Formats: sequence, structure tokens, C-alpha cells
Amino acid sequence: MRPNLILIAALSLAPLAAVSTLTGCEEKKPAATPAKADDHGHDHGPGGEHAAPKAGHGGAVIALGEQTIGSFSAKATRDESQIVAGKDAPIDVTVTPTAGASAKAVAVRFWIGTQDAKGSVKAKAEIENPQEPNRWHVHAEIPNPLPAASKLWVEIEDDKGGTSVGSFDLKM
Repeated sequence: MRPNLILIAALSLAPLAAVSTLTGCEEKKPAATPAKADDHGHDHGPGGEHAAPKAGHGGAVIALGEQTIGSFSAKATRDESQIVAGKDAPIDVTVTPTAGASAKAVAVRFWIGTQDAKGSVKAKAEIENPQEPNRWHVHAEIPNPLPAASKLWVEIEDDKGGTSVGSFDLKM
């Protein structure tokens, strides 16, 4: 008798399972992700990419200098604004190979503080504007507290695996 009960129970539940599969298994599409608000002060294109830069994210641009870092010439700028501990600073560095150098920059990292980066956050920069493929941009975090004699540090990694580091006065 027991096998018959199991068979009857299974058959009586089968129509319910079929109905739920027909009505409850429609493909759910993920909700559209809302566009991320621009929280760093410049425009973006329709796909979220950075738009062509203006005269700086916050107005005028301060030239921090130009120097050779490894086999690259690096020219650094920052937006004119106060360097405030706990905030960030929009930084741009144009990196081009020096005459006769064959290496290509594959990663550029910036940090503000001391050379050993103690208390700082190294930020990997990105090419902000495809029309300027040598200009690397990042919003570098300013450490809190800001060490005395802090500088902008730039680390360039080349396509051969080498890294070179240089620094610029922040001109505060």
C-alpha cells in the first residue's frame, strides 16, 4: 500500500509543478544600474568615459615641473587648489620616452607624501583622454596627517618590467 501512496502523492503534485514552471520561470532581467554621480569635478561622455579636459578640473593648472625619470621625460601639473590633508588632488603627468629610448610606459602610479609612501596611498593613473595618450591622470589622496616636506611622487613602469621613481614639489 505504501508504494501506491507515494505514486498518488507524486502524481497529484505534478500538475502544480508544471504550472509553476510555466508561470514562474520567466527570465528576469537585471535592473539598470544608475549612472554613477560625478564626484570628482569634471565632465564625462555618454558612455561614462572622461570628456576632453578643460583648463583643469578646478580651474587654473599649476605646473610642477619637468624632469627625467628613468628613460622617460615627465611633466607634472596639478589643479589650483589647496593641498588639504584627507582630501585629494587632481594630478596629471605627461610621460614621453626620452630621445633614443625604446621603452613604453605601461603603468604610472602617483602618491603624495614621502618617498617610502608611508601613510600614503599609491594610485594607479589612467589615460584620461585618448587624444593625449601620454597624459596620465589620477586624483591622488592626500595623507592625513600630511608629512612635512611632502612631494608628489611618480613611479613609471615600462613595458620591459623596469620601474623608475621621481618627485615634484607640490608648490603649495
